[in-house]
Amino acid sequence: MPELPDVEAYLIALRERVIGQTLLGVRLGNPFLLRSVEPKLEACFGQPVVGLRRIGKRIVFEFPDELFAVVHLMIAGRFHWRKPGAGLPGKAGLAAWDFTDGTLTLTEAGSKRRASLHMVRGEAHLAEHDRGGIEVLGLSLEAFREVLQRENHTLKRTLVDPRFFSGIGNAYSDEILHAAQLSPLLWTSRMTPEQVEALHRATQEVLTTWCDRLGAEARESFPEKVTAFRPDMAVHGRFGQPCPRCGTKVQRIVYASRETNYCAPCQTGGKLLADRALSTLMKKDWPKTIDQMEAKRQGE
Repeated sequence: MPELPDVEAYLIALRERVIGQTLLGVRLGNPFLLRSVEPKLEACFGQPVVGLRRIGKRIVFEFPDELFAVVHLMIAGRFHWRKPGAGLPGKAGLAAWDFTDGTLTLTEAGSKRRASLHMVRGEAHLAEHDRGGIEVLGLSLEAFREVLQRENHTLKRTLVDPRFFSGIGNAYSDEILHAAQLSPLLWTSRMTPEQVEALHRATQEVLTTWCDRLGAEARESFPEKVTAFRPDMAVHGRFGQPCPRCGTKVQRIVYASRETNYCAPCQTGGKLLADRALSTLMKKDWPKTIDQMEAKRQGE
């Protein structure tokens, strides 16, 4: 799912292309993309785009008279900038926004259709799409601590919960926790002041670095390869590959459909975190450390 740095990159690229441009029309490749009935989609036809903003992981197109189009890309939704009048690419094509200078298309990989488009009138109704999470960039340590420890959950769950922090998902939470050298399963109520400070610092540094990097790329060309798996990431999507800090193989745990990647020596004192499926299956045979795992592999 595109997260804060990815959405910010889209906004940079889109502002250069559509701000001030009149929307000629919208072609829907899949009618289920549109999740609202009032105001009608046609209300934005012939209207100029007067602004763009982000609400969490959602992208908001602003039109005159407080008319908004809210797009949630979900996991597999992606934008593409094409020549004027470009056709929709087969089954993956969900919608095309036509402008004089080009066409913005929305595609979604896979068979599940989770991306959505809502038409909204008024700031009050737009606010209903805000899950309530606080914006983390530039957030003070005190405000960060208050949100972080408002409820008692694991760090991973807290970072990705849009009720707490805005725009952080599976990928960048892995990167933040690795940078802070903290376990994804550490309970927020058990954190020391030093750990909270380390997490706050890592959150600012990781998100700022990636926003700057992806933003610079977006100024050069439209982001066509938005992905949660980037070769320069430290641990996310790098299961079995060496940790850039210590060289130990990156580990993973899986809960439901979410995979968490981490480095045991850097984040958990060398302890292997219990994967719900495998640890239940293996029970007492589940290795507790990297050394035990390597010994088990060598003995097989």
